[in-house]
Amino acid sequence: MSSSNIRVLYIDDEENNLTSFKATFRRQYEIYTANSASEGLKIIQSIDIPIIIADQKMPNITGVEFFKSISKTYPDAMRILLTGYTDIDALADAINHGDIYRYIQKPWSDLELHNAIKNAYDAYCGKIDLRNKVTELEKTNDELNRFIYSISHELRAPLVSVIGIVNLVKLENMYNSSGEYWSLIESCSNKLDYYIQKTLEYYKNNKSTEELTEIDFKNLIDQLVSVHAYTDIDTNFSVNVNQKVVFKGDYFRIEVILGNLISNAIKYQRIDEPSKKVVINVNVDEKLVDISINDNGIGILNEHLEKIFVQFFKSKVHHGSGLGLFIVKEALNKINGHISVSSDTDSGTTFTITIPNAN
Repeated sequence: MSSSNIRVLYIDDEENNLTSFKATFRRQYEIYTANSASEGLKIIQSIDIPIIIADQKMPNITGVEFFKSISKTYPDAMRILLTGYTDIDALADAINHGDIYRYIQKPWSDLELHNAIKNAYDAYCGKIDLRNKVTELEKTNDELNRFIYSISHELRAPLVSVIGIVNLVKLENMYNSSGEYWSLIESCSNKLDYYIQKTLEYYKNNKSTEELTEIDFKNLIDQLVSVHAYTDIDTNFSVNVNQKVVFKGDYFRIEVILGNLISNAIKYQRIDEPSKKVVINVNVDEKLVDISINDNGIGILNEHLEKIFVQFFKSKVHHGSGLGLFIVKEALNKINGHISVSSDTDSGTTFTITIPNAN
């Protein structure tokens, strides 16, 4: 928009000031004038005015009071106050609450007022542009939500059916009847299902706001163990929970954190280990919960310990998605938690996490 199309409203009870303002700026802007706050309000209600200038000293209502009265109804309009005297407290309060953009002392300098109008209009355009971008982002976010819904339902539903068919084939003792074909179908289906679940976890972790609920760690961990233990029935679990106080936290993120760590503890066991084990210790107090998850699996090389929480990091030994531990770290960051790891290739790995108690 050219400057001559920028609409400016000037409110002042002194006709001489209105006449002088219009004569000075009529060629630069589209000028509207009003000799009272009520007249100015009528103009604002009928015409979209981006820049409003008002005199501070008017009968019945001051300029600051007028700007306060319209700040919620017309939040986008940039408000400039002209004042012939200094009322520091009123001005400071109006500026701090965003009721005015700036103030200029009377008698005004034409150049100063012109620059103030130009700067105010730039700020107005920036505000409108930001709102439009937010609207675009909200639209994109809605489309992403629909896409995630499609992944979680339309894509995963047939995949679960395939996995169910493989299980039926096992029950009917036909799993080995076609060479390795059924094994390949099962392996690929499980891998695809795993990637879908990790994608959903990553999305939900970044999307969801923190929701605090009471957490029974014994119950939560028993559920997670039963969900993941089927992947290797030879792994023995030892779960020790010391919880004598109420713990409040983000159930969804804590479930994601523990689920990933328990799943990894099972997944990276030694194939030839005669006594596979996972030991989980939980200690809850009024300030936080300490959780350690120890396994006697293949361990992690020292040079990889600093990289395992990096997105998509994979070692030659650990054939995961590279998302699990990244999601764990991101989830802990969301709830102000902390994680550390110690490991070697002889005795296995221990993850230790602490999470504040929001009770």
